[in-house]
Amino acid sequence: MSDRESGDDQPQGQSKYGQGGMDNVGNSDFDSGQNQQGEQELATKMLQIQSKRFYLDVKQNRRGRFIKVAEISADGRRSQIFLALSTAADFRDHLSSFSDYYASLGPPNPESMPEDGKLKSEMMIKENRRYYLDLKENSRGRFLRVSCAQVSQTMVRGGPRSQIAIPAQGMIEFRDALTDLLDEFGTDDGGFKGELPEGRHMRVENKNFYFDIGQNNRGIYMRISEVLQVKSNFRTAITVPEKSWARFRDIFADYCDKMKDGNASASGGSSGDKDAVRDSTRDPVRDRPSSSGADGGPGTGSGPK
Repeated sequence: MSDRESGDDQPQGQSKYGQGGMDNVGNSDFDSGQNQQGEQELATKMLQIQSKRFYLDVKQNRRGRFIKVAEISADGRRSQIFLALSTAADFRDHLSSFSDYYASLGPPNPESMPEDGKLKSEMMIKENRRYYLDLKENSRGRFLRVSCAQVSQTMVRGGPRSQIAIPAQGMIEFRDALTDLLDEFGTDDGGFKGELPEGRHMRVENKNFYFDIGQNNRGIYMRISEVLQVKSNFRTAITVPEKSWARFRDIFADYCDKMKDGNASASGGSSGDKDAVRDSTRDPVRDRPSSSGADGGPGTGSGPK
């Protein structure tokens, strides 16, 4: 069953999941997919649903636990998404709802097929990530497409999406596999428990800078985006992990102090240079101080005798 629309294919890399791999696939802002230092794989399940294989891996690093869901299609296409444990629990519940709705549908009817192919849709929100669940139908059958996009001040509608597609007949099996993993490992994500700060914005001349705080299974980070308006809203961004914020702050503060000291020195030097120029243009006779106090005051005694 072909369950991808045009342009939805994912890039390929190398991984344990077979030639072509998947560990380099997915939303780079969520997780690079590559094994991080100190990352453990706690459990894994493999499902064969029609012509597809799905791997559900429970992983853990110093920030907490998460589930990586990887899909391998019969034609070799590979894709993956990442779910925090709490998000996986919500997804499991949605799978039950979608399965009940799917069971209530009659046989596919090409004449009554929706124009966009969507039969039922839901959305899950986890911090700055949105998960879109779409039960769809095309000429080859019905399937549940699960896609993830990250949003920020500069990407209100979401950036590039990573996604998987589950054949509708396998939603119950997929739900049961998730349930087994969540029963064993719980739904506590670990990591940061508080509310993340809201994003901020500043404008400097013709540039806008956006500061967005996010969190993924590797920790909390700050994305700093620069938008240059004179170049058709050209954008670029960097991502700074929370553990390096203090160092960034110290480096910026050090530069601020050095620039402040440098400006003060330059200002002082300019003043001294002006005094030197002024002194060099004085008339040595006219400007000579008077020992008798030319202005009616006491003599200074500083003039030559």
